[in-house]
Amino acid sequence: MARQGGFCLGSFFLILGFIGFFSTPAEAAIKKYQFDVHVKNISRLCHAKPIVTVNGMFPGPTIYAKEGDSVLINVTNHAQYNMSIHWHGLKQFRNGWADGPAYITQCPIQTGKSYTYSFNITGQRGTLWWHAHILWLRATVYGAIVIMPKEGTSFPFPQPVRETNLIFGEWWNNDVEEIVKQGNQMGLPPNMSDAHTINGKPGPLFPCSEKHTFAMEVEQGKTYLLRIINAALNDELFFAIAGHNLTVVEIDAVYVKPFTTQSILIAPGQTTNVLIQANQRPGRYFMATRTFMDVPIAVDNKTATAILQYKGIPNTVVPLFPSLPAPNDSNWALSYNSKLKSLNTANFPANVPLNVDRHLFYTIGLGQNSCPTCLNGTRLTASLNNVTFVMPETALLQAHYFNMKGVFTLDFPDRPPTPFNYTGAPLTANLRTSLGTRLSKIAFNSTVELVLQDTNLLSVESHPFHLHGYNFFVVGTGIGNFDPAKDPAKFNLVDPPERNTVGVPTGGWTAIRFRADNPGVWFMHCHLELHTGWGLKMAFVVEDGKGPNQSVLPPPKDLPTC
Repeated sequence: MARQGGFCLGSFFLILGFIGFFSTPAEAAIKKYQFDVHVKNISRLCHAKPIVTVNGMFPGPTIYAKEGDSVLINVTNHAQYNMSIHWHGLKQFRNGWADGPAYITQCPIQTGKSYTYSFNITGQRGTLWWHAHILWLRATVYGAIVIMPKEGTSFPFPQPVRETNLIFGEWWNNDVEEIVKQGNQMGLPPNMSDAHTINGKPGPLFPCSEKHTFAMEVEQGKTYLLRIINAALNDELFFAIAGHNLTVVEIDAVYVKPFTTQSILIAPGQTTNVLIQANQRPGRYFMATRTFMDVPIAVDNKTATAILQYKGIPNTVVPLFPSLPAPNDSNWALSYNSKLKSLNTANFPANVPLNVDRHLFYTIGLGQNSCPTCLNGTRLTASLNNVTFVMPETALLQAHYFNMKGVFTLDFPDRPPTPFNYTGAPLTANLRTSLGTRLSKIAFNSTVELVLQDTNLLSVESHPFHLHGYNFFVVGTGIGNFDPAKDPAKFNLVDPPERNTVGVPTGGWTAIRFRADNPGVWFMHCHLELHTGWGLKMAFVVEDGKGPNQSVLPPPKDLPTC
């Protein structure tokens, strides 16, 4: 950590943060944190290697705040990589300068430099998370954001006796950035991870994991809240606890109608809060997570585990193992997602746009481009509406705010240029894929419906899409080609789930709606890091409104420069 006058600056900010967090006045507090980005040697699976960390922690520190608080996080970059951090799911109203994706809303923080992310938490409470948003650095640079309800407000479900964060991640024995570089040079996907992790630990099913197993102690008869985050780069994951049901009460920091299930499915970028009751025979029970993949694509299919341990039970007791859905169980996945519905009460309404100003239809495509230097003479690529997004060298929000020319164009197509049978027989050729930094302009306060359609270019596959700066309502989903004449009649416009990251099912489609009331430049991308790197991304320019508080705030003075 950075030190000034012999005092640890990081500790100073953390102390201030916790003073603010536990203060009694009802007025909003200011939470301050210091994030020092360092490279540190970490050992897992009998392999030690240097990884990028925040404050020497893997996963990184948890941000604690209450709804209505202001947060200041000073990030100092001591690593050899340029760095930016995204506060995933925070809406950042008018304040894209604090959103974090490199070259979208900011230039990255250079080695030896600092940048203070300053934002307010308005109208949000629950579990979100933060992660690096440049290269593949979020493989190790991530942590939880816990937003408690504002003073005098309780959970709309039974009060737990304790809360625990469970963050799912991945571990590579070798340097992740080198693995990605090798894959790009060959034009192939990089090697898959060597293990999944729960709170940075793979569990006892892996070698050298005696000290690398997360354990949670519970007491008979009590209720606990698990804040579950999928920080994995490339895998949707099942999760279950042997012998215990899970009651889902929140997704992506939005309360849902509670329902009980033996397992959950969580895509990269998503969060899920569940209640568990310690109502089984006292013992030790495995908590387990494993990949969901319903097409024949190679994935890390090894199971990571942690332990739920009743108080007083010795460590010599062998834990029971849970039953997880089959790794390719598409029907289970669709059934689970259909149970997610907004609470939609007077206190927590579901304000679904009923009338749509702008209809968008985006096809998701994988393909191959010529690459004479690559192994097979081709390089894998990805596109939305046949556009492979090219990252700019100047941050898009800065270019938009300062009216800089030549950085991007506003001609991203509302629909694919060439309609075809999107989920029919596999197609192995690109459909006139173009490269470009092309954005879509949206009028302030207009309502938008976006249908994301998977295609069988090379292969169908599920894709979790994240929209920065907004929540949206998932009003419909289906398998096959979206039918604009018939499918909208089946939309749920009463209590659809509200999220910031949604899975597009394999060989299917998902329809979302949102109101464009947050001006700025907002990134939308597949949250599989592999596909994002191939170009499966775009951005919206939401215009300023004409009234007060309807335009992008001025940039901070310490905004990084490219």
